[in-house]
Amino acid sequence: MSTPKISDFQSVVYGDNSLNCLHLLYSDFLKTNSLNGGSSLSVEKPNDILISPDGVFSAGFHSIGDNAYWFAIWFSEPLYDGNHTIVWMANREEPVNGRLSKLSLLKTGNLVLIDAGRLTLWATDTASISSVQLLLYNTGNLVLRTSEDEILWQSFDSPTDTLLPQQLFTRDTKLVSSRSLSNYSSGFYKLFFDNDNLLRLQYDDRKISSLYWPDPWLPPWDAGRSGYNNSRIAELDSLGYFHSSDDLQFTSANLGIGPKRRLTLDVDGNLRLYSLNEMKRTWVVSWQAFSNPCMIHGICGPNSLCTYVPHKKSGRMCNCIPRHTMRNDTDHSYGCVPDFNLSLKEGEVEFVQLRHVEFYGYDIRKIENYTLERCEKECLQANACLGFQYKFETWNGYYSCYPKTRLLNGHRSLGFSELMYIKLPKTNLSYYKPVREFRLDCPDNSRAHELDRTYKKNEENGSLKVILWFAYGLGGFELICILSVWLYLSIRSGATTKSYLQVATGFKRFTYAELKKASRNFSAEIGKGGSGVVYKGALPNQQIAAMKRLDNANQGEAEFLAEVSTIGRLNHMNLIETLGYCAEGKHRLLVYEYMEHGSLAENLHSNTLDWEKRFNVAVGTAKGLAYLHEECLEWVLHCDVKPQNILLDSGYQPKVADFGLSKLLNRGAINNSSFSTIRGTRGYMAPEWVFNLPITSKVDVYSYGIVMLEMVTGRSPTGVHTIDDTREKDDITLVMWVRKKMHESAGNTSWIEEIVDPTVDGEYNMGRMELLVRVALLCAEEARDARPTMSKVVEMLLRSEIED
Repeated sequence: MSTPKISDFQSVVYGDNSLNCLHLLYSDFLKTNSLNGGSSLSVEKPNDILISPDGVFSAGFHSIGDNAYWFAIWFSEPLYDGNHTIVWMANREEPVNGRLSKLSLLKTGNLVLIDAGRLTLWATDTASISSVQLLLYNTGNLVLRTSEDEILWQSFDSPTDTLLPQQLFTRDTKLVSSRSLSNYSSGFYKLFFDNDNLLRLQYDDRKISSLYWPDPWLPPWDAGRSGYNNSRIAELDSLGYFHSSDDLQFTSANLGIGPKRRLTLDVDGNLRLYSLNEMKRTWVVSWQAFSNPCMIHGICGPNSLCTYVPHKKSGRMCNCIPRHTMRNDTDHSYGCVPDFNLSLKEGEVEFVQLRHVEFYGYDIRKIENYTLERCEKECLQANACLGFQYKFETWNGYYSCYPKTRLLNGHRSLGFSELMYIKLPKTNLSYYKPVREFRLDCPDNSRAHELDRTYKKNEENGSLKVILWFAYGLGGFELICILSVWLYLSIRSGATTKSYLQVATGFKRFTYAELKKASRNFSAEIGKGGSGVVYKGALPNQQIAAMKRLDNANQGEAEFLAEVSTIGRLNHMNLIETLGYCAEGKHRLLVYEYMEHGSLAENLHSNTLDWEKRFNVAVGTAKGLAYLHEECLEWVLHCDVKPQNILLDSGYQPKVADFGLSKLLNRGAINNSSFSTIRGTRGYMAPEWVFNLPITSKVDVYSYGIVMLEMVTGRSPTGVHTIDDTREKDDITLVMWVRKKMHESAGNTSWIEEIVDPTVDGEYNMGRMELLVRVALLCAEEARDARPTMSKVVEMLLRSEIED
């Protein structure tokens, strides 16, 4: 056997006694982390364990229940609950018996796992004429090698659900999730390099499979990936930086040498990077592929709807569609089963509408330009059809039908404007109501909703009334006691609120004195709006920041902190980052990252924004709003989209600002989805505000369209615009002016050339600019149902980049 490399010990020996220290270390290495040929590890001997030289990893038989064991590798030190974190398993599908089972390294060079019945359950199928040794390295890699240093086999080449730092992930390896938190056998999710050279996540339950990461509807370049490098290799380094040959890159939130880390494909299909908190002995998520678990395919199983619920530990809630019941109450991934006979004749069925619902995939075909009646008939005539998605194709201006053979990957979100219809028995439809419709309400989610129920009133009973009054009195006394205890605990917990908010939201609580000093007594004013004045200042750590002093934040500190916590959980590259807050006495301030180039409004009439930058501003702003409407932890409406609230960083990338202030300022209450006070800025407000119509995400879409028209034309939406060459001014809106130019332009002159801002230098892509204007006009439609969602806007704008 050859001498181990110093790098395997991951330690350095200093001083005159270095040879003696190395000798001792080498002896300990042979004693604790190696198994020689002809030797075995027995399941009946708890001390038959290999330990890495630094003591971080252990390998041996690990109990998974009564008389059932895996041969596994785990982190040596237990977590706070006494459990160990397993990172690799040999016999994942077939545990061995608790007696007579052994892991034997044969002198022939084969490593075998033998059960009590002398059956070989797992083997490396290796051979060598040289002497062999099994070693556990500091990296957590279990290596079988010869005396000539030839590696015959290593655990890093066959991972289970976890990738460790310095472990290469290649075209020949894959991660497979566990079936559940208590069942470590292979589950339904897989991470692998696909044939197109992309690192992908796939749902596969042996009957059906579907890719879900990166988003299957996006071209690779829109997902930040490249398929041109066919090396198919990825690695998580010791600093917490992950990089892949398909250009996927991400970093741990606590980047740097020190924390123990692991990249695990969890049972819910989410890929997460964990870092160990040594003090609390818990694993903390430092990166994850999905913030919204409902985007993961198969998460709630067939015939079920996933709703994003951020306050739940799992982040989701699974509910069966009407006339279906949960197959397994303890594991919702099994989905729901119908409580009726699927063999229904045409006259026995009818369709139930589900709003804000989408079932991704499993379309029989796409039928374009179909009425609802024709779509229903198509589904009725197809025995395999379980329902259909009825979707308005904004780009084409008509509805299309998507009949489905499976109702899988169900997702309920307020961002979905499409309609879903499911096929159910006709006789019982009156008993089942459609899934409750959710509304996007801008500032206040605290209203109670009345149940739509009536009860038959029973005849009065004197004795019963006495009992009820006694119960009321007893209940009132208990309520007083509970409130007293709650008040006492609230006072005691006040001291921990500051640290909790910093951990929960990731930003700091500042004192008013700190911000006053940072802003030099609020002297450097850089902006002012309806919500308050913004000042520039230098924080104690010398970071330049923008501090917004809220004028009308009337609520108490607890309510303000709850809203700040909500804002802190919003995280997107096109949203302004919140660094901290102040809630002290009557003072309410928010601290944001400072944007070097100010707002879009400040840059509109300068040559700093060429046409390429303006188009990028349009795309980035749309992405930020789409996140607020459809992807973030809470569905948020902006309610005041305008150039002053779109900020530009050092690279002129847009970041939407003031997206949470509709909650913090408490400027009105909701009444039947309308507001007692009109929100927004004149010229950018949607017609719904004026006509007291229900407020939905489409108000932001309208404002976005107006901002884009202003950015292209350089004209204010509140100004007076000329129509013809007579220069006679007609008091029409910016939208009407652009539409007239589009319809009345001379045949030999492009109408785009007539409307673009002539003060902006540089050439522009005519097709891309026309697309931007047409999309903006769609967004600025008076009828809100005719406006696309912000995700559709992103899709349409990105389509032009693909075509270019």
